[in-house]
Amino acid sequence: MFRAMQTPPSLTDRHALLRNRARASAFFLHDEARAEVQERLVEVNRSFTSPAVVTGFPDLWRDLGAPVGDDDILALEPASHDLVIHALALHWANDPVGQLVQCRRALRPDGLFLGLMFGGQTLAELRACLAEAEIEVTGGLSPRVLPMGEIRDLGGLLQRAGFALPVADSFTKTVRYRDALHLMRDLRAMGEANALTARLRQPTRRAVLIRAAELYHARFADPEGRIPATFEFICLTGWAADESQQKPLRPGSAAQRLADALNTAEMPLVVPPGKG
Repeated sequence: MFRAMQTPPSLTDRHALLRNRARASAFFLHDEARAEVQERLVEVNRSFTSPAVVTGFPDLWRDLGAPVGDDDILALEPASHDLVIHALALHWANDPVGQLVQCRRALRPDGLFLGLMFGGQTLAELRACLAEAEIEVTGGLSPRVLPMGEIRDLGGLLQRAGFALPVADSFTKTVRYRDALHLMRDLRAMGEANALTARLRQPTRRAVLIRAAELYHARFADPEGRIPATFEFICLTGWAADESQQKPLRPGSAAQRLADALNTAEMPLVVPPGKG
């Protein structure tokens, strides 16, 4: 007998996410991501004729490609693009690997995928202070921040999705705020407020927020009293496979010894007594 496949639980409340995005008014992190994408495309030194951008904010990215919503099923036709950009939305995906696979299938041979998302160090300071404050005040802990991936794991997702020449790297941006409450207001203005399916469905107790702000200031404030907020950007790069791409050499197939290439003498291996 065949067992019925179980649908994994939905991490993101899509309705809440779209509501949060509709209220967004602060887009400086998208500006940072756009600048990074443009710089990397210049380095590729290649013209793209049919780019697409997967994004929750189409107006911000429209000039870099045809915008496509970041729904679970992407509106991308197979083999129809030579460039797909996933723009600061993958961290909200219920199925990140599925999103990457859809992007790869939408690429023509030797097409480029470039994805930017928030990584696991994002808002590390706020997460720690909120968790400690909530446990202290209420005796419990509720889901508040996405379980964002680490760079090592995210690089593996590219391989699982079937991309050739996968690369994952990161950079951080630190933004300073007057206090933690100001930071939390700014997160709502970015459209990045809590949209987890398992989130609390009532407002957070003010005592929790006040205590979190006190902890944040005590541990992280600079001499001027301002607090840092860390945003880690993970950059994922991969290509649709093509015969023209460089292939790694098979073990033992090198045509030249390393010592010859470096113009050095090859020293014999000496094994100390008792180590052989």
